[in-house]
Amino acid sequence: MYIPAHFEEKRPEVLHSLIERHPFGALVTHGPDGLDANHVPFEFDPSRGPLGTLRAHVARANPLWREAAERPDALVIFQGSTAYISPTWYPSKHETHRQVPTWNYMVVHAHGRIVVHDDETFVRGLVARLTRKMEANEPKPWKMGDAPADFLSQMVGAIVGIEIEVTKLTGKWKLGQNKETADRRGAAEALRERGSDEQRDVAEAMLKAPPAI
Repeated sequence: MYIPAHFEEKRPEVLHSLIERHPFGALVTHGPDGLDANHVPFEFDPSRGPLGTLRAHVARANPLWREAAERPDALVIFQGSTAYISPTWYPSKHETHRQVPTWNYMVVHAHGRIVVHDDETFVRGLVARLTRKMEANEPKPWKMGDAPADFLSQMVGAIVGIEIEVTKLTGKWKLGQNKETADRRGAAEALRERGSDEQRDVAEAMLKAPPAI
């Protein structure tokens, strides 16, 4: 990933926070037919390994887990909030007209090697933890015990667990750090006015990012 110095985010706690808030990642691997991408929700354990560990599950019918035995190297991409930025939101545009559209975003790339866990205990524990997290805000959270035991065993048997100890973690926070303060604030205020949660999230991040100029 190309990362100009003023867009690089190195703080582990910030990178970890994005992964935990946006756990649905794109898992990129290199199979016998070339590059492949699978999209799966991940559990992230920041305390295991120097950079943390990712866990997920894939369908047993998915060849990824078998191919990982020979090609374990993997990249997982976690996309945070993004927003289109119009040049009309920059005050300087109306003076010099020297601005163009862009897109602001936050993204984390996690590199590591896949370890396969074709193990019922591992898979059940992972699914239970993911379920508790995702159901936490429901008025009546679904739990694994709600399903008949035979049906649940069938479902668990149809998936395989994977684990990736992160060996490299990079972050890119493209938030207008290369713009003048007035322009960055103007764009952030315009995003706030548009009202979506994602646009407001980008606006807040833009205002917190240290300027490069």
